[in-house]
Amino acid sequence: MLGFQDAVWWSRLAQPSLHAWTADKPLRLIQHEPDRHDPEPKAMACYGLLRTDTQGMLLRFVDGRPVSGVTTPLLGWLTARLAAAGKTALLMVWDNASWHVSQAVRAWLKVHNRHGKQAGGCRMVVCPLPSKSPWLNRIEPKWMHGKRATAEPDRKLHIEELKHRICAYYKCELLEPLTQCVSWSYTRDA
Repeated sequence: MLGFQDAVWWSRLAQPSLHAWTADKPLRLIQHEPDRHDPEPKAMACYGLLRTDTQGMLLRFVDGRPVSGVTTPLLGWLTARLAAAGKTALLMVWDNASWHVSQAVRAWLKVHNRHGKQAGGCRMVVCPLPSKSPWLNRIEPKWMHGKRATAEPDRKLHIEELKHRICAYYKCELLEPLTQCVSWSYTRDA
């Protein structure tokens, strides 16, 4: 299977650019101001995989920011999910983010593919995009459409409400967020 993977930040404050027809006054989305008494974060990170076989998205939110310690559990989850769907290999296109090309991720992929070849499951072949070429990743326009569809011009959304809107838009289930790990270890069930 061919898939396009990327990480994105969903902001509770910033508004995406929109185009709309109006009769009288132009529609303007104004960026919400941060409130220092608001305990919720201003934004949240999310990993996504665009499946070319179904055009569906697989999403996982992240507590914190995308790093190698979050990427390896994501890759384990993706391969387990695809193996359960009968896929034996994933050709995954992604950018050259530092958490994609780290030694930890490369070592995890090597161990995972060796184990997948011996025991079965879904192996991964990574196809990195050239530097500074996001237009080659087919998931990028999906992110922008999702941000436009989930925008709220009148108020700041709570994190949980934003997560539910995002999952409803992409028609995927809301799962527990991935948490950052200090070190990685290979587990088949990750």
